Amino acid sequence: MKRVRRLWPTVLLLALIETLAPAGRFVQPVAGASCRDWNPASFWHGNWGASGVHKGIDIFASTGTPVVAAQSGLVLYTGNISLGGNVALLITPRGWLHYYAHLNRIDARQGRWLAAGAPIGAVGATGDAVGRPAHLHYSVLTLVPRPWDFRWGKQGWKRMFYRNPDWLLREQST
Repeated sequence: MKRVRRLWPTVLLLALIETLAPAGRFVQPVAGASCRDWNPASFWHGNWGASGVHKGIDIFASTGTPVVAAQSGLVLYTGNISLGGNVALLITPRGWLHYYAHLNRIDARQGRWLAAGAPIGAVGATGDAVGRPAHLHYSVLTLVPRPWDFRWGKQGWKRMFYRNPDWLLREQST
């Protein structure tokens, strides 16, 4: 119980940062893509292989199509992991983590600041997407939970830490 009490100031600080920090410009992460290039119902779709649920959206495009930073931020990680293949992870001033997976190549460099629209890499089919159509798996996570996004069922508590990229991209295009 003591650890939980010590954690509250940190959670409140992160919530304050997320609330007060400007959202910044938000751009489509796959060059030339539109809302027709992904299935909006795929976010948090169950029965999604090893990951259990689909925690983002898959934006389909030809192999090599440029992938850009959806928002300005610091590149925290670039590399290769088993499920995501070639991936990049970027954090924004608001504390949102943007995860780009299945990249054919990675152009972004760890530790660099990228403006919205700056190159991240290119659409591909790496990781568990090998043998499937080329696409970008795109997820947005937050360090601050949103309890109203909790759902009963498979990994429902984790949903509090994810934003629906479909909503974010559609909101920006209106």
